[in-house]
Amino acid sequence: MTADRVTHDAVRTVDATVERAGPVDRPRVALPADEADAVPVDRVVRLLLDGTEYRTRPSRVGDAVVLSGAYDTPAGARDPGDATDRLGSWVAAHDLDYGRTVHLDVVTEGRRYGLRAPGASATYDAHEGPDASLAAIADRVQRDG
Repeated sequence: MTADRVTHDAVRTVDATVERAGPVDRPRVALPADEADAVPVDRVVRLLLDGTEYRTRPSRVGDAVVLSGAYDTPAGARDPGDATDRLGSWVAAHDLDYGRTVHLDVVTEGRRYGLRAPGASATYDAHEGPDASLAAIADRVQRDG
């Protein structure tokens, strides 16, 4: 079965901001409070950076929701410890300064997102989500595991 393809023009896009985080000024992406509903918090979701899929675990910081990293595996997103964060290299590759706007595309609500630099375009494979019973099992495993 082949997936349909959609462009960034066919999906909801949220303007977010690259921010400094932590004592070593690692980049993170913050969604404004009025767009905080765009991603689920404290749950691992897929994040596409230039066509490569990673995992992130959005969290709430004050009224905003932040994406603090992009990791190769769900385990890396849940417990980043020694996992390699790909978000910093993506920010550097696009020469994005702190305070710069980036675009978060909602590819599959609650599951899959794409991050674009200003002026960049993207095309995504549109995948259907799991059926309700599989989604419930996955949520339980992520929460308890």
